[in-house]
Amino acid sequence: MPSLKRLSAAEITTALKRLDGWRLTKGKLVRRFRFADFSACFGFMASMAAVSESMNHHPDWTNVYSRLIARVATHDAGGVTARDVRWCEQANARFAAFGSRSAESPS
Repeated sequence: MPSLKRLSAAEITTALKRLDGWRLTKGKLVRRFRFADFSACFGFMASMAAVSESMNHHPDWTNVYSRLIARVATHDAGGVTARDVRWCEQANARFAAFGSRSAESPS
């Protein structure tokens, strides 16, 4: 399992270069996802729930119809860790597989 050591600002900047659609907002990695409809969004969430359980790492997320906002940080480390980055990588890979409409910029 990846380290629970909090990443430095430079490490987070490097990670964000390979995490399409993700931004650092208020100490968390944040991405807004948009799907064709509620079923696609909920299917993605169910898929990521299995990933989250296998990693023992769970996001803060909010769903409204076809939109999902995911916020990821490791509470025990007090910020972003390598485990958060890995979760985001898994989310991006699964998002691409769901035939998504688009990713929206976090506000």
